[in-house]
Amino acid sequence: MKIHCLAAALVVIAGVLLGISKEEWIACLLLFGLVMSLELVNTAVESIVDLVTTDRKPLAKKAKDTAAGAVLIAAIFAAVIGLLIFVPKLIAVFA
Repeated sequence: MKIHCLAAALVVIAGVLLGISKEEWIACLLLFGLVMSLELVNTAVESIVDLVTTDRKPLAKKAKDTAAGAVLIAAIFAAVIGLLIFVPKLIAVFA
């Protein structure tokens, strides 16, 4: 979660400096919410699995891996959308 919060802070700083549009802010805010919400769900799944069993069980591993995978997929798509928003603006600044 600390990494996601740092990334969100950096995006906010970049957004302010580069003057992203209202629609781009909405996309960024939705993605912040999505990734951070999934991270919280992942933490909840891991905590519940740890509460229920201390044994190594294939289904427990599958539950944890699936929840972590959801966070990873959301973070990858957030990064791609971030690139689509910020790269053209950075090119315009440095061109």
